Amino acid sequence: MSSKGRDRTYAELFERLKCCVIIPTFNNARFLNALFDEVVRLGARVIVVNDGSTDETESILSSYPSLSVITFPENTGKGAALRAGFKQALEMGFDHAITLDSDSQHRAADIPAFLEVLEKESPLLIMGSRVLDKDNVPLKNRYANRFSSFWFRVETGIRLRDTQSGFRLYPIRELEGTRLVSGKYEFELELLVKTAWKRIPIMEIPIQVHYPPQGERISHFRPFQDFIRISLLNFMLLFLGLVYYRPRNMYRKYRSKTLKQIFREDIIGSDTPKHIIAFSVAFGIFMGILPIWGYQLIFGFFFAHLLKLNKAIFFITANISLPPMIPFILYLSYVTGSYVLGSGSWMVDIELNLASIGQNLKQYLTGAIVFASIAGILTGSITYIFLILYKRAR
Repeated sequence: MSSKGRDRTYAELFERLKCCVIIPTFNNARFLNALFDEVVRLGARVIVVNDGSTDETESILSSYPSLSVITFPENTGKGAALRAGFKQALEMGFDHAITLDSDSQHRAADIPAFLEVLEKESPLLIMGSRVLDKDNVPLKNRYANRFSSFWFRVETGIRLRDTQSGFRLYPIRELEGTRLVSGKYEFELELLVKTAWKRIPIMEIPIQVHYPPQGERISHFRPFQDFIRISLLNFMLLFLGLVYYRPRNMYRKYRSKTLKQIFREDIIGSDTPKHIIAFSVAFGIFMGILPIWGYQLIFGFFFAHLLKLNKAIFFITANISLPPMIPFILYLSYVTGSYVLGSGSWMVDIELNLASIGQNLKQYLTGAIVFASIAGILTGSITYIFLILYKRAR
């Protein structure tokens, strides 16, 4: 097929998929002509956000009448530029938007690969994954990406090779109304995390990447300020993920399953080693009983990640502290405490003087820790023995 024929095909595909291209730019004038020529030739509708450029950007944009241009008088940051581009795209009736940087790092020739994937599956967010282990890739970029990918996995449970690539396809209609707090360099990370929390699939595809020689590189990344902003954002996202989003998504995933299905698919049918399943059960029971009400899942998910446990199994078993079970857990913890502290009684002291309240609280907290440990070890051991016997029976 001729070049014109392929471009016509892609133009039809852009239209059918309701997809546009958004290019935020700030003082990258020398790279714009080549980029615009290639993107326009593909038949894409292009939205350019001129984020306060002080070079020849405005003059170059005026020579491309087919572009939809948004101009900020002063530089506002990449996040604000993308927000404006998404808003414009939605108003123009688009459901998807491909974003790419204007610093010559990305190749517009990779755009068709995004369209071909989107045509097969939608909605989803498609990440352009760069090969970052080449000699010409700056060392700071490699470390920054590893740092970002690690925290993304902790916050979402999803492993991605490249979380910092700006070459992406967003399902903007699905993401409309997403609450975002950042507006600068860290915006793309926040949007990626909240896309995962919405349970919108995320896929990576390989893309080309070009890093100009050291003297020709243009970077607006501010090492100190932007690192602080990203760190603060990661702290907020980690807290929200552990407290609300990951438990919520776990609950939604398993609420439609019967206990029999959970048992067969996530315990018996899991590829997880037997000792990890047993340890996950034991740890879930321990954290569910531990007297840190409201914080079991926060700390539990954190340590389950560090210990490389099965988080689904941990989450299921940690829910032993559901409301119907709480009276039994409280009572058994209290009784365990009485035996640990020496009184050894199944009776409950209901006196309400100050000394009695203090003694009861001490007895309960001591017993809860011991009871949680015993229950965890017991259930973990039973689980491990059962898995061995089940495997032999199979």
